[in-house]
Amino acid sequence: MAQNFPRDRFDTLPDGIDRVGAHRAPERRGRGWIAFGIAALATVVLVAAGVVALMVFNGRLDFAEPSAPPQSEQPAETAAPTVAPDVPVLVLNGTDVSGLAGTASDALQAAGVPVSSAANASEDTIETTTVYYASEELEGAARGVLAAIGVGDVGLDPSIAETGGTITVVLGSDYAAAVGG
Repeated sequence: MAQNFPRDRFDTLPDGIDRVGAHRAPERRGRGWIAFGIAALATVVLVAAGVVALMVFNGRLDFAEPSAPPQSEQPAETAAPTVAPDVPVLVLNGTDVSGLAGTASDALQAAGVPVSSAANASEDTIETTTVYYASEELEGAARGVLAAIGVGDVGLDPSIAETGGTITVVLGSDYAAAVGG
């Protein structure tokens, strides 16, 4: 049996109010775009924060004040060029110029540097002459060899000691140009 309740003030609505269901107003236009914009902005902020956090964690971004580099990172002083008569030098021709290793050997011997042998290198396209030395103690002798040939650079290469050598000169096209070869 249905009960009939007496009418009260909630049963009549004034004209012009477009209420639907449980007296809700219709949704405003553009409400979906606002939510999308907020979500996009939050995504960009979270991604940027994640990238910065990873850079800090991996050590690629440091907010600490720069300080003097540790002693091991400061550039070492170079040794003075010396002639070491007890350190034999291997001379290798790294160019396609014939006889270049012999020319360099003669120049080194004239400067008092002992030459153990002269040969062709495995490559003939070397551009820069390099004097390789096997240990830190030989840097001065390597610089003396460099001074005797006049062009190039020096480089530490401990693997030379494994093959029985101490100082190796690899002649490049810069030496060939300097001697007119």
